[in-house]
Parts: sequence; structure tokens; C-alpha cells
Amino acid sequence: MEKIWLKRYPEGMPETIDPEHYNSLLELFDNSFKEFAQLPAYSNMGKTMTYQQVDEATKAVAGYIQNTLKLGKGDKVAVMMPNLLQTPVTILGVLRAGCTVVNVNPLYTVRELEHQLNDSEAKAIFILANFAHTLEKALPTTGVKHIVVTQIGDMLGGVKKHLVNFVVKKLKKMVPDYSLPNAIPFANAIKADPGQYKVPEIDLNDLAFLQYTGGTTGVSKGAMLTHGNMVANLEQVSGCLDKVLDKGKEVVITALPLYHIFALTANCLTFMKYGGHNILITNPRDMPGFVKELAKYPFTAITGVNTLFNGLLNTPGFSELDFSTLKMSLGGGMAVQRPVAERWQKVTQSKLMEGYGLTECAPLVTICPWDLDGYNGSIGLPAPSTDLKIINDQGEEVPKGEPGELCVKGPQVMAGYYNRPDATAECLQDGWFATGDIAIYDDEGFFYIVDRKKDMILVSGFNVFPNEIEEVVAMHDGVLEVAAIGVPHDVSGEQVKVFVVRKDPSLTEKDIIKHCRDKLTNYKVPKLVEFRDELPKTNVGKILRRALK
Repeated sequence: MEKIWLKRYPEGMPETIDPEHYNSLLELFDNSFKEFAQLPAYSNMGKTMTYQQVDEATKAVAGYIQNTLKLGKGDKVAVMMPNLLQTPVTILGVLRAGCTVVNVNPLYTVRELEHQLNDSEAKAIFILANFAHTLEKALPTTGVKHIVVTQIGDMLGGVKKHLVNFVVKKLKKMVPDYSLPNAIPFANAIKADPGQYKVPEIDLNDLAFLQYTGGTTGVSKGAMLTHGNMVANLEQVSGCLDKVLDKGKEVVITALPLYHIFALTANCLTFMKYGGHNILITNPRDMPGFVKELAKYPFTAITGVNTLFNGLLNTPGFSELDFSTLKMSLGGGMAVQRPVAERWQKVTQSKLMEGYGLTECAPLVTICPWDLDGYNGSIGLPAPSTDLKIINDQGEEVPKGEPGELCVKGPQVMAGYYNRPDATAECLQDGWFATGDIAIYDDEGFFYIVDRKKDMILVSGFNVFPNEIEEVVAMHDGVLEVAAIGVPHDVSGEQVKVFVVRKDPSLTEKDIIKHCRDKLTNYKVPKLVEFRDELPKTNVGKILRRALK
């Protein structure tokens, strides 16, 4: 289709970017460590690390991975932590070692963790002690050889380190008992000699991340994001935001977890490129505590999902904060709702820009231009060097204003799903990635998501796949048949509802939910259960989720 959106680009926004601006993410890191050495890079729990300190710490971790763990180029290393100083240090350390990062949700159940470690062929894992009991149960069936365990306070230094670790473990009892006899303390990695680190030969074709997503069907799959994908997407982000962000002067609030592709690219990597200061929020669900943290910093940017912005707006004390330095609020991961966007703008005097991205696209695809007056209900304009088209079921492009499946082509599109050629071929053809989202576009080239082709459920920006929910519910002895769908929800966008045909007449809603809590991360657990005598089916017996919707 004709790139009509280029005429609407704000002044100074480039039509294309150089996807080979850096020869890998490692070159970008080196540049930032040199240029911004004395500036603050990350803060968490009252402790701040400068770019120079992050440089030294990540070299130590990288050297430890290379020399002690004996891992080399392309080896997969899982990282299972919430937002702590250890998290970016480990992620950057793994990349600097030449290895591939496998980001893992710390709240995964044994079943989910086991699948991801096996599917990714992870050889090592860096994990927070609070979740080590889950790893203990998953470990026997995996190929993980090395386990590095950290505690919450490990990078806070001095007395504070020991105090925080004591309170978390002994007083708050937040670390369930576990037994991992060969586990290595994180201190061993962080205290390794940075001088032992050897810069690996990495280029844009090498794999940087295995970022897990459900895709259209079945189990979670690893999207292969190369150094080239990530470098290109960071250049695309810069193309969109160069006129908004100032090098060495930005303070960004990072409340979304860094294991999520949105925060990983938009916060950790983008603001590193700009010499920004990332404020890592470990537990954004503690909204009063979150607001107290916000009060400590003259923040210039914040990213989040609709749920997060809505939560802040409804937390006492938020509206009294000083927003005079705030110039960019970016929403993604799920649709930003008009009432939330309009209230946000009124309270903060800052526009809530909406972006659209996918794990498979590293993630940025479109973003609302910075010169927009306010919320317009769209997902914005395509990023520089991004082609979009909208097709019908026959694969033909549809005219303006007509809905069809949104397809993306650009240097940010993944190399494919790891070890899944069939799943890759299903959604990636001739460089075009079929998103599964139904969209339309208008005269200016603004795109709007109107529906989803795939049955994916979107809960607070996280993908939930009905197949997985159905498989877990079906494990219950009292269930004959089950179907899962997403239903609208004011706060989380959607929530999971299951329709169940009983095998055991005494089966209750509580039984189903309790069963699911043992096997699914909290956001995947059904919030609604409806019992039916039968479920609607096609003539070949396939359950019709659409009919249930």
C-alpha cells in the first residue's frame, strides 16, 4: 500500500532509519558506557548505579559466564527476576558474554517454567531466591547446568544489603524453602574480575533474545530476536522520539517488568542509548508505595499499560505529585482507554501517547506522533522503515476504511520462532508478519485496531492463549469439556472466562479456580466460570469460541 502516513510525520521524523547503525547491541552499550560514564543509569530501593558502574558490573558477569560457567556464543541463559538492579546487570552481562537472553516471568508455575527452559534449551539460569522453589521442582526434566541465585538486597551494598535480605527472608518470609545444592551465589558473578572479560565476535545476525509469546495457537514459543532486530527497533524508536528526548537528561519510570518486551526495549535499551536514568519499580502493584517512589524523582517519562495508568490515577496522592518535568507518557501492551487517556492528560498535563507493538517485532510497529494534541483512539503511524498492509481472508489488500488483518514488514520483524519452522511459516511469509489483529486505516495513515483474528486474550498487556487455559482446566477429573474466551473488563482490558461441561455434577467454580491457580500464572487464571450442558461446535466437532463470545 502507498505510505500515506509519511505526509503526516512530524517535522524532523525520518522516513527510514539505518538498521545497521551499530554492528550489534554491544557497540551501543560501549558507546553509552563511555559517553555517559558518570551519569546515573539505574536506581532501585534507594541505590543508584552510574553507567561506569554498570559497565564494570556487566563485564564481571559476562566474564564469569565465559570463564567459570564456560558458556559461549549463542548459549541460552534464562533470567528470572523482577525489576531489581541485578536484572539489567544480568541481561546486559549475558549479552556481553555473547550468549542469548531467555527472559522468564518470575511468577511462572512449575509447568510453565519447565516448558520454557526445555523449549529454549537453556544451559543456565539467573534467578531470584524468592522463586527458586519453583525452579527446584522444574529442574529435573531440564538441561539447565548452572544456577545463579540472587537475593533482593544483593546489589544494595553495605549494611542495607544484609538488612533487606534478612527482612525479606526471615521477617516477611517471602523466600519459600528450596534445595538447589549446586546453586551459585550471585555475589560470585558480580565480584569476578572484569579484566577477564573477552569481547565476543557478535554481528547483527546473532541471536540476542528468545522472547516467549503464545503466537496464534498452542504452547508458548520463543520469538528469535537478533541483534539486528533490536538495533533496528532502537533506531526506529529514536526516529519517533528524537525530538522529545534529550541525551543525558531523561529520568524514566520503569514499572513494567524488564522481562516484558515493551519495558525491555522502550525503557532498558532506549533510555540507555539516550543516557537516561531508569527508576526500577520492583512491585508496582503496591500503588501507594509506587506513588511514594514517584515523589522522589523529577521524572520526565513513564511507560505502562492502561491498567497501570488507571491504577495510578485512582491512588491517593498521585494527583498531588509534581508533573512539571513530565514530557512523555507512553502506553502500549494493550489498548489505552479514552477515559484513562483523557484523565491522565488532565491530571498530569502530559499527553498519553499510544503505541502498538508485538513480541515478534521487538516490539515497536506504530506510535502516535509526538505533535498530536491528545488521545485520538488510534495506535498511531507506522515507525520509520516499517511497511504495513491490511489484507482480507484471500490475502488481498483491502481499501482504506475496510477492516482486515494487519501485516508488518521491516527490519524489526523476528527471524522466526525457535525450533518451530511450521509455526514460523504460518505467520511469516516473504518478510511479512501476520499479526492476527484486525485493523483499519484513515486518510492520514493512522491505524486503528478493531478486533482480533486470533482467539488470544489480552490481560493487562499480557498474552493469554485459550488453548493453554483449556488444557489446564481439562486436566481436572471433574471436567468433560471446556472453552476459554476473553471478556471485556474495565481495569485489565479483558479477563479470562471459561465455559465448562461437568463430568462430576458436584464440581464448583471454586474447584476450577483453585485447580488453575496451581498450574497457571495469576493473570491467566480464569476469573469467571460458567457451567453449560453442552458447548457449541462445528460439524467436525471443534468448539466454537466465537459463538460463546
